[in-house]
Amino acid sequence: MKTIGLIGGMSWESSAEYYRLINQGMKARLGGHRNARSIMATVCFEEIKALQHDGRWDELGVLMQQAARQVEAGGADFVLLCTNTMHRVAPAIEAALSVPFVHIVDPTALALQQAGIGRVALLGTRFTMEQDFYRGRMQDRHGIEILVPDEADRAIVHDIIYDELCHGMIREAARAEFRRIIGELATRGAQGVILGCTEITLLVSPRDSVLPVFDTTALHAQAAVAMADDGAIS
Repeated sequence: MKTIGLIGGMSWESSAEYYRLINQGMKARLGGHRNARSIMATVCFEEIKALQHDGRWDELGVLMQQAARQVEAGGADFVLLCTNTMHRVAPAIEAALSVPFVHIVDPTALALQQAGIGRVALLGTRFTMEQDFYRGRMQDRHGIEILVPDEADRAIVHDIIYDELCHGMIREAARAEFRRIIGELATRGAQGVILGCTEITLLVSPRDSVLPVFDTTALHAQAAVAMADDGAIS
């Protein structure tokens, strides 16, 4: 079994989900008491959050490179970054590694293609919804069109993620807002919805959506389990 390297802490709430899902997935795949071999480097999210909102992405890239080197030095055979937003600096992470980096967009795109979906709604932080690093990879590499909420709803989604979900706060009012936003994206032609922030899975489940849900946390974790077991994402 290969050792999974995880860069976590953004936030620890979703990193805990990664750990749970990966170990449950390995046990389901192999049976018995088999859990995944893994190593995680956890960063301080307060520092990361401040740099994100100041637009200091070069500094964030350096911090992610340091974490990536930590997990590789600890024996990781490949590396996952347990957050969507920080894939903004994925090229810097890949440059620091001599082992594979599993980009969160790719297993998500594979699931969308297998479901026959060519136009999908994307919910995440403002950085993920508005910048090109995520939607560009999804559209240019995988041919999937991305729809995002309007300006006011992007602000609502972003604030719920940072002010509530990253603190483990789950409110029915927030869930209702996500339901409404997903419904509006459905009327614009979305065929599914990407939970494009690893915390959203704490709030939104398939029963909360009129569209098929593609949970990036779960899909990324599944890809890690498959790669750890046989070396190939499947």
